[in-house]
Amino acid sequence: MPRHYDLCARVQNGFRARLRRIAVPDTKMNLAISNVLYKEGFIAGVSRGDHVQPDTDYVPTTPDNVATRRLWLDLKYNNDEPVLKKMSAVSKPSKKIVMKVEELQNLAAGNRAQFIKGLQPGEIAILTTNYGVLELREALEKGAGGEVLCRAI
Repeated sequence: MPRHYDLCARVQNGFRARLRRIAVPDTKMNLAISNVLYKEGFIAGVSRGDHVQPDTDYVPTTPDNVATRRLWLDLKYNNDEPVLKKMSAVSKPSKKIVMKVEELQNLAAGNRAQFIKGLQPGEIAILTTNYGVLELREALEKGAGGEVLCRAI
């Protein structure tokens, strides 16, 4: 099963290769992270499709076609430069990074929290919380801590 670090690598590689659109496995976690990237303006769109191209009409996911379903991410460029410069996983299978609200406040303020460098201006962190997958500032507004999945700038 693909994990969030696989999505980070695919998105970063897609931008480096200057692709217009990339396909990632259709999982709930990938969809949630992609929606955060879309809301924050790093990608231009998210759509579902098969392994060949995005769907033009709605196609439900069934046990027969689940292996071929993909999320298609439209990558965004500004003056021929990628909008997303770097996307890296923070939590890994060998080391899960879970933070409380106080530590997340330090991270958002640009200070070190645990062993993670603080966020720079324009950088976001994506977390999984009790409220679902959220951007760091949304999680702070809701007063929720959680696992830090990845960061993007």
